[in-house]
Amino acid sequence: MGIFSNTVSLCQFQVIGTPPDELASWVSERLAWQAFRSIEESAEELSIGWVRIDDNELSDFSSPHTFQYDHYLAFALRHDQRKLPAALLKAHLHRAEQEFLAANPGLRKVPKQKRENLRDAVRGMLLGKTLPVPATYDVVWDSRSQLLSFTALSAKVIELFAELFKKSFPELRLLPVHPYARAERLLHGGPLAPALAAANRAGSEAVLDLIEANQWLGRDFLLWLINDTLHGSAEFAVSQPGPAVNGESFIAYINDRLQLLARGDSGVQRVTVSGPQRDFSEVRTALGDGKEILEAVLYLEKQEQSWKMTVKADLFQFASFKAPPVTIEKDDLTDPVMEKQAVFFERMYLLEGGLQLFDSLYAQFLAQRLANDWSATEQTILNQLAFGGSGSRDR
Repeated sequence: MGIFSNTVSLCQFQVIGTPPDELASWVSERLAWQAFRSIEESAEELSIGWVRIDDNELSDFSSPHTFQYDHYLAFALRHDQRKLPAALLKAHLHRAEQEFLAANPGLRKVPKQKRENLRDAVRGMLLGKTLPVPATYDVVWDSRSQLLSFTALSAKVIELFAELFKKSFPELRLLPVHPYARAERLLHGGPLAPALAAANRAGSEAVLDLIEANQWLGRDFLLWLINDTLHGSAEFAVSQPGPAVNGESFIAYINDRLQLLARGDSGVQRVTVSGPQRDFSEVRTALGDGKEILEAVLYLEKQEQSWKMTVKADLFQFASFKAPPVTIEKDDLTDPVMEKQAVFFERMYLLEGGLQLFDSLYAQFLAQRLANDWSATEQTILNQLAFGGSGSRDR
């Protein structure tokens, strides 16, 4: 599901480095350099490269209009791969070996080198008869904020994307926007920035260290939010830049599905609690037993608009991110290209609106989490959760 879909999975990166002043021509050249090449007419097993976001069959980036939408640079990663079932390869290889032995009656078994040659020949023959399976993932790079959004959460796909981006733009590097990095973005230059730095539990600036050592940030955020869902007003105010007006109110709450982490003598176990929650009794019991929230379905509502996403606490990736539907007025004279651009801008407006509300929610949590009396606040939260959901509300 890509940017044009109503529901999308999203992870974000900060682009580090300074691109040339002539950004459009530079990006055009780099995308063309690593553009996708079709392997349908060959027997090659794999092809990875960039394609256009508006048509995944096209990889021509000679003109900026193929990827530039105002301050957004939008393109897609395409990954085509031929996949051979192991059983099919084994059966055809066995047949080839039997034919070789029949033609060489003096041999009782196929020599090792010959068997490898036969395997390569059979594999090549089967690959030539197999159509590659395509997969595409959208990339939207905001050249103003240098924030890049990628529509996949698979670690393997993210690694493929990061490698191709590095190969295409070696002058730049990508840093994941994990909970600590997002907190730094929100608090940069503000009065809470020193408190965040002091709370950093990482021993280095390495990305993996910052993620693993500061897992408490995302998990405490979801703990704080589930308590507000049960006992708070669920009303918050917009405080971060974006489409919504600063100070505008919105609703935020958790429901439907939560995943918790349990540690015990048998090791680490993930526990999922699904279905609409009235008082989160099962979740509260789990939290009382020392379990931590790993992910939860978050609802955001502002006036008539609503967003829904599964927030992954340790990485702040957003799965099944559903935004309000795009509504574009058109008639028989509407130009298809202009219509596609209009849909893109409307989608980005709606997605960024949801992320603005999320950042405003996270900023409010950080203001409490980094306060001097957090230990008392945390104990109050745990006590409230332990003594039931008398303050809960039906959703």
